[in-house]
Amino acid sequence: MSFFAPPPRLETTVFTRLPERFRQLRRSAWSDANRAGKPVDSFLEGPSFDRQGRLYVTDIPFGRVFRISPGGEWEQVAEYDGWPNGLKIHRDGRIFITDYKRGIMLLDPESGAVTPFLDTARSESFKGVNDLVFGPRGELYFTDQGQTGLQDPTGRVYRLDTDGRLDCLINTVPSPNGIVVAPDASFLLVAVTRANQIWRLPLHADGSVTKASIFCHLHGGPSGPDGLALDAEGGLLVAHAGFGTVWRLSPRAEPLARIASCAGWSTTNLAFGGGEGRTLFITESETGTILQATLPVPGQPLYSHAG
Repeated sequence: MSFFAPPPRLETTVFTRLPERFRQLRRSAWSDANRAGKPVDSFLEGPSFDRQGRLYVTDIPFGRVFRISPGGEWEQVAEYDGWPNGLKIHRDGRIFITDYKRGIMLLDPESGAVTPFLDTARSESFKGVNDLVFGPRGELYFTDQGQTGLQDPTGRVYRLDTDGRLDCLINTVPSPNGIVVAPDASFLLVAVTRANQIWRLPLHADGSVTKASIFCHLHGGPSGPDGLALDAEGGLLVAHAGFGTVWRLSPRAEPLARIASCAGWSTTNLAFGGGEGRTLFITESETGTILQATLPVPGQPLYSHAG
């Protein structure tokens, strides 16, 4: 990032905040491990829109899933024994969740039931799955982060194909987090949080990955890149956790814009929504806030939007 002039700064506003009726400051096993024992009342992640324009978000430490109306009204859809993080909606309406504790889960949006979908890889437990994305055929890509980092660069990226075949695409990533796939499934981009990098993973016809490379370096900070999204021009949106920023990068990794948080530093994940698809919604996890910013181009249509 330091090789380029500072990009234009775009401001955010608050779309909505987690209502007080859903907040109770307390410790959990998740916050003991991931927030140094600090009590929390929520930690929002996994924003994703359904076809009705409703925004789903997860609450990791307390196993909750919320649904937010276009007018900013909250309702709790589910609460269960898990640590839900990423959330994506299948074309057929199923809601998939990457649960750090339990693997890949399915959420029934009507009943609120959360059921296992994929809890092991060939009978081996996951390290702690983090985020997910659907490819153009409906294949599912997801990251398995756990507590990996520079001290343990063994994080993994998986693909679950439509025929049920599960492949580990790479197993040498120091903290794989957010993930996006090119519209033609020719490559993946993966946020590598603890290395402050975005990796590019070329995908071949047989599903293998070769010549994994660094798409860009971020400058650093107390955390690193988290959630990712693509826009309609192939630009990459990167939620930089711990810095209160979302970066917009060109397909050649040039910084095009800095989208600055107006409510805290923990910008963890993001999703495009709004009538024209040009509004970026961002989870600010420490304060339980959903931010919004209007961008010059809309988001890349997702698998859930087609059909």
